[in-house]
Amino acid sequence: MLAPPHRLRLDGAALVANWRWLKARGGGAACGAAVKADGYSLGAREVVARLAAAGCRDFFVATWAEAAALMPLPSGVSLSVLHGVRSEDMAAKNVNARPVLNSPEQVRRWRDAGGGPCDVMIDTGINRLGLSPADVGLLDGLSVETLMSHLACADEDRPENAAQSHALIAIEGSVPHQRLSLANSAGVCLGPDYAFDLTRPGLALYGGVPRGEAAGHIRQVAFPEAQILQRRRVQAGDAVGYNATWQAPRDTEIAILNIGYADGILRAFSGVGQALANGRALPFIGRVSMDLIAIDVTAAPDLGEGDWVAIDYDLPRASATSGIAQYELLTALGDRFERIWV
Repeated sequence: MLAPPHRLRLDGAALVANWRWLKARGGGAACGAAVKADGYSLGAREVVARLAAAGCRDFFVATWAEAAALMPLPSGVSLSVLHGVRSEDMAAKNVNARPVLNSPEQVRRWRDAGGGPCDVMIDTGINRLGLSPADVGLLDGLSVETLMSHLACADEDRPENAAQSHALIAIEGSVPHQRLSLANSAGVCLGPDYAFDLTRPGLALYGGVPRGEAAGHIRQVAFPEAQILQRRRVQAGDAVGYNATWQAPRDTEIAILNIGYADGILRAFSGVGQALANGRALPFIGRVSMDLIAIDVTAAPDLGEGDWVAIDYDLPRASATSGIAQYELLTALGDRFERIWV
């Protein structure tokens, strides 16, 4: 198999360290892991293996196709499917996962198929997925493992956070269940009062910083790297890239990287992103195109064709630079990368 000219270096120790910090932040609650969207594009199977070895026992995906792709699971772990069960999903009942039931129709569908252990999402204010509190009577007789809800504003200090917590507490006595769960990554940062029995972090596992409390504790996990395809010199006044958005203020050494927005390094980084090489920042110049990015390498005379540079992809910084949410930056990373766990 030919190696591509761009790779995604993934720090397994940082992933595990992030999970351990989130677990400690949750007090006595169990700490699960959202591994939907192929582990936020890093590779769900590898993420599950590393976190399961570290002690994580609860994993969450969005769809049954994602669940099937993770089979067989490591011994002793459980998997929940957040989007519940469509009629088309009932053929997947033999997949070793629990549905998170979200609507009266899903509850009836699961019951009519014989039931079995399930999780249940209660809508406490996000008005997205979840049963209305008025519908919890439909759950009578079902074996509910985790009763959960999802915070709408946990990345901000908003009264809705406490209101959602109180709403979940208000109905927990009406639904027999084993565990109560509310907090995502940002919810974990709100403190143990939001942790209940089980937390469900996602973003922070992979290097995202959802709130200030996590700054300095969460480590970067994903490091995109690209190979230099060509080095060239442009004269003062020459333009680089589509639409001539950048003109050389002086004679400039540039390098063309074998990477672009098809790989998830999006056009929003045009003129504001940077590559890194041996501690030197090498700014993007001109437009990011589908497969190519130009960088200024005047300060790096040692770099040439075939050398590798890193893309500055520290998630909080990259988000501030590009205006793109940290979640989107992660899940945009494309399939063309060779993913290398270190």
